[in-house]
Amino acid sequence: MSKDKVTSQQVAELAGVSQSAVSRVYTSGASASKKTTAKVHKAATTLGYRPNILARAMVSGKSQIIGLVVAYLENQFYPDAIEKLSTQLQEKGYHVLIFMASKTAGNIDSVVDEILDYQVEGIIAASVTLSSQLADRCHSAGIPVVLFNRSQDGEGLSCVTSDNFSGGAKAARFLLAAGHKKIGYIAGSEGASTQRDREFGFTAALQQAGSTLYAREEGDFSMEKASAAARRMFSNDTPNTAFKERPDAVFVANDHMAFAVMDTLRFELGLRVPEDVSVISYDDVPAAAWLAYNLTTVRQRAGQMVQETVRILMEQIHSNGLQSQQIAIGSPIIVRGSARIPEGWDS
Repeated sequence: MSKDKVTSQQVAELAGVSQSAVSRVYTSGASASKKTTAKVHKAATTLGYRPNILARAMVSGKSQIIGLVVAYLENQFYPDAIEKLSTQLQEKGYHVLIFMASKTAGNIDSVVDEILDYQVEGIIAASVTLSSQLADRCHSAGIPVVLFNRSQDGEGLSCVTSDNFSGGAKAARFLLAAGHKKIGYIAGSEGASTQRDREFGFTAALQQAGSTLYAREEGDFSMEKASAAARRMFSNDTPNTAFKERPDAVFVANDHMAFAVMDTLRFELGLRVPEDVSVISYDDVPAAAWLAYNLTTVRQRAGQMVQETVRILMEQIHSNGLQSQQIAIGSPIIVRGSARIPEGWDS
């Protein structure tokens, strides 16, 4: 059965107040007495009234809505980070709308019109980027954008990441200190800044120590592709293997791939972790601590990353003309049992 939509005028009549009083009760920051507020809420509950936030946004120009854009949720890091972002934004009085961007495009171009239709006051792009045209468009519309767990050169955009270069370097130094000589790397998506910076830091630390990368494969931040990469890197009968002996250690660009790599090494190829192969990774998602993986990994401090993201976004919403900010948060190694521990290592 259909039901006519309850209006604010009906609420006002039942509560015995003016329609403008009803509007003030449901407008953040507006003035309304406790008595009026109680009467309006009682009448609204009786009638089943809910204010039309989008309609009010069209009138006031303030939607209190933040657009949160993600490309994929398979990696445990993102559901956890999105929950933290949503909670903190709600505490600031903002509503969160989540939009899924194209995984293949790697940016928010495909959903930007939909985002702007909702009159959002800000955009957080998690694991995705903006084209230069869209960055200019958002800037012209006065909509601040903060990239979360991605950086972007030359666009004047704010971004919050872990210190991926430093984290990659720490992973290399850890493996070298444990005596590894044949160290491989399984990369993430080639176009991602996180992948680029982690690999740059890792290879730079190897070179600084007089070593080189022994083997490299691409996993594209996918469990299936990471498994295939591990087979190519560690299988003795792989025809295109560029080296005679398998690596004795591997750095995997994130935990999501590392789980698949470990399963492939142990259950398909019959290798022991860490006795035959040390595995170290990046993120420290909850499953990394499970006994099934016990994964040594570089921790992304998701809580601090979220705090900085929300802080920057609020500053830019409430203060026009603020310069962009680029924040890189330090990432410690969390030592568990998937990699040989260097003698005398102090975690």
